[in-house]
Amino acid sequence: MNIAWFIVMTIIVIIGQVFVFDRWGLTKIYYRRSFSKEAVFTGESIEMVDEISNKKLLPVPWLRLESKIAANLEFQKRSQLDNDVHAGGDFHRTLFSLMPYQKVRRRQTLTCQKRGYYRFQTVSLTTGDIFGFGQVFKSVPSKAEIIVYPRLVSMDEIPLPTHSWLGDVVVRRWIMEDPFLTAGVREYSAGDPLNTINWKATARAQALQVSQKDFSADHHLMIYVNFNQTEDIWRPIVDETLMETAISYAATIAQYALDNGIDTGFGCNSYFDEMDKQPIRIDPATGAQHLQYLLETMAKLKIGSSTYFDFFLKDEVEREVEGTDILIITAIVTEKMSEYIKQLEARGNSVEILELELVQPLRQAN
Repeated sequence: MNIAWFIVMTIIVIIGQVFVFDRWGLTKIYYRRSFSKEAVFTGESIEMVDEISNKKLLPVPWLRLESKIAANLEFQKRSQLDNDVHAGGDFHRTLFSLMPYQKVRRRQTLTCQKRGYYRFQTVSLTTGDIFGFGQVFKSVPSKAEIIVYPRLVSMDEIPLPTHSWLGDVVVRRWIMEDPFLTAGVREYSAGDPLNTINWKATARAQALQVSQKDFSADHHLMIYVNFNQTEDIWRPIVDETLMETAISYAATIAQYALDNGIDTGFGCNSYFDEMDKQPIRIDPATGAQHLQYLLETMAKLKIGSSTYFDFFLKDEVEREVEGTDILIITAIVTEKMSEYIKQLEARGNSVEILELELVQPLRQAN
């Protein structure tokens, strides 16, 4: 009789606790995900912080957190987490145990292996009774994001044309006389415009004197990246690594130019959104915030084309771009591209081409 009563009571307790955890196991459970930095460069590490709290009297013996995390965000193994963290591919699972009114904060280090814009929307929470007879599940919002900038390389690694104006004399290359800045006076020389004669200085020196103009940086740089690898616009990009290299070159050159005080812009025939494929163009500007804007733009680019690069250059011609130094990073140069480049040069622009080398199978296919 005592044994039967014990068995009955045990069953009642098990059923009761299954009911309790099924009903209230996930109530007043709050979760938040954050990162130690908003943006990093490719190859750098970042800390992901999972913060979960149990704001009720009922303890939670186990709580499983599951979320999708891109495989390009690689977890660094940590011995203290080996028993309760599983990460494989783009799936990540973490196990928690919470006492009443307890908050747990867990930090894990990720290495950002590839450029991109990584967004996190929801996580799945699962818990159950002590004996594992029942489980309850729900999905909760947990918005967070990481921007991974393109990898920067040394300028020496970039195969710029030998005559390129992007070199150690970049600042001295981009100077022109500013009519509003006066550095002093000098004697008149044949060919000097009459409106530069300084009459006060002439009266003092009893000889014609002209105002000497100072110099200011007034040229602009536009970096264009062509995402077409063949003349067939419908053919998908075969060599994605090459396009990542192109973006890396563009980011490095942009940082180099901006560090030297050159107004720099960026354009390409890629896009941000699969549902609204629009080419990218950012006008030249300078400053640290502009560099950050350029790097964020390059981080978010998709590996694909929104339009044929010939049409992209045609738009630049029709916009009547003038007085700009243009660097085109491309794997191909079509006849139409050459035609539009000549038209850009005819308007006083300087155009250089950094030609990328396609993989051999793709060359054979063409």
